[in-house]
Amino acid sequence: MTTSQAPEQAPPTAMTNRQILQAMSGLMAGMFVAILAGTVVANALPRIITDLGASQSSYTWVVTSELLAMTATVPLWGKLSDLYNKKLLLQLSLGMFVVGSLLAGFSQGVELLIFSRVIQGIGAGGLTALAQVVMAAVIPPRRLGKYAGIFGAVFAVGTVAGPLIGGVLVDTSWLGWRWCFFIGVPFALLAIVLLQRTLKLPTVRREAKIDYLGAFLIVAGVCALLIWVSLAGNEFDWASWQTAALVAGGVALLIAAVYVESRAPEPVIPLDIFRNRTVTLTTVASLLVGVAMFGGTVFLSQYFQISLGKSPTIAGLMSLPMILGLLVSSTVAGQVISATGKWKVYLVVGGVVMTAGLGLLSTIDAGTGFGLLSVYMAVLGIGVGLLMQNLVLAAQNDVPAAELGAATSVLSFFRSMGGTIGTSVLGAILANRVTSEMTEGLRKAGVPAGADEAPGGGEGSVPDMTALPAPMREIVENAYGVATADLFLIATPFALLALVAVVFIKEKPLKTTSGMERLAEEAGAAVPAPDTPSDTPSGPAPETGKDPAARVG
Repeated sequence: MTTSQAPEQAPPTAMTNRQILQAMSGLMAGMFVAILAGTVVANALPRIITDLGASQSSYTWVVTSELLAMTATVPLWGKLSDLYNKKLLLQLSLGMFVVGSLLAGFSQGVELLIFSRVIQGIGAGGLTALAQVVMAAVIPPRRLGKYAGIFGAVFAVGTVAGPLIGGVLVDTSWLGWRWCFFIGVPFALLAIVLLQRTLKLPTVRREAKIDYLGAFLIVAGVCALLIWVSLAGNEFDWASWQTAALVAGGVALLIAAVYVESRAPEPVIPLDIFRNRTVTLTTVASLLVGVAMFGGTVFLSQYFQISLGKSPTIAGLMSLPMILGLLVSSTVAGQVISATGKWKVYLVVGGVVMTAGLGLLSTIDAGTGFGLLSVYMAVLGIGVGLLMQNLVLAAQNDVPAAELGAATSVLSFFRSMGGTIGTSVLGAILANRVTSEMTEGLRKAGVPAGADEAPGGGEGSVPDMTALPAPMREIVENAYGVATADLFLIATPFALLALVAVVFIKEKPLKTTSGMERLAEEAGAAVPAPDTPSDTPSGPAPETGKDPAARVG
């Protein structure tokens, strides 16, 4: 229970464009760091895994470990944002990001590298959960599309710059892949400083407890299932006692989590939020978009380098069409949505276009020309750009201001979980398909069984293409081409299901007041008079609202 004091500041009012851009500068710098960390290693991973002597399964885990940590911690960061200063939490997440980056850069083995990616993922979870909550707090939904487009531009720049920077660093002998991790550190430190100088939000202090048991059960259940989909088919058979144990344990833990969360006064994920039809449908769509987008695209760089024989730098340039498609579609759609107030048509078109893009990419092979690849990737990028931010906008527009944090973190959680599942499952499928294709190719070439182990560095290893003779290289290129196309084919139905979910979302007019203003309006008479004990309910309430006990942080 808190004791209210006389208000020291005026009620929240609409911010000017300049004030919003100033407040967003630190957030954009932080998001750029998170995006850069994920993309800068994309073109470096084949070289990293080869240098560390790791396997294809390890390749998947370097990507999955960060996604897993981010996914598991997003709801925890969201809950913490209801209780503590958002700016401090953002700075803390960036600090963890710096620690993870330094550990990754100094890694001497794949085990430490994977651990460091977990630390980075925890930091990225904070940025993912908090950035969009802060945006919704200071920007009305009607104006949010414009700024969401700016964030889309930051996303696109980070995604373009990351692979290019990573490719140049890997190809520069006196730098190397370790600088892919070191290079993000100054950007993270700059973001911490900018947040301190530009982000000013009221902070509401209230007594509440985090549901640690529910948090543990959610994390443990999700981790058990993701470990299963990552290792099944490689470390053990899909039909095995390990599968039974991990699946049964994961499902049991999640059932227990639902039971605990339904009875907790401060649940990590408030289950009653799913009574809102828009939140439920956007959550389902976000999960499916995560599976399709992350699962389908994370292995593109490996396809460029291994199947098409390109250098890391060229592989980075080859991803430009997809990123430019995303940049243009998200920016243009955001501006039009802010001008017209109409948003559902962009979700539907985005679902159609993304499904088409994945379907087109399922036809690629080792001989596909770059011109055709560019068209396919641009189509996919346009679809993703129309969908991602606008799903969040639809959900934030249709919930009370007191539930903005919960709604946003739920969407981020399920999108990240979809990406983690997609990367894990499709990574396992890729490894299995590559092995079977190489075995078949070697059989047709008359190579004795077991002869394929030495050139690639052992069974399941990512091959060093420069060490392979021409006939063997052709077999490997074909195997990765066929396997990558299969991944896009598998991802296509998930995009189609996301489209179905989007079609059933009901379009509602975009609100014209910010989260702070809406919270003040909703509080109304519930706000106690000065010097009177507060009777504010113990349910979640964003810190960004008007409250007599608020202070600027």
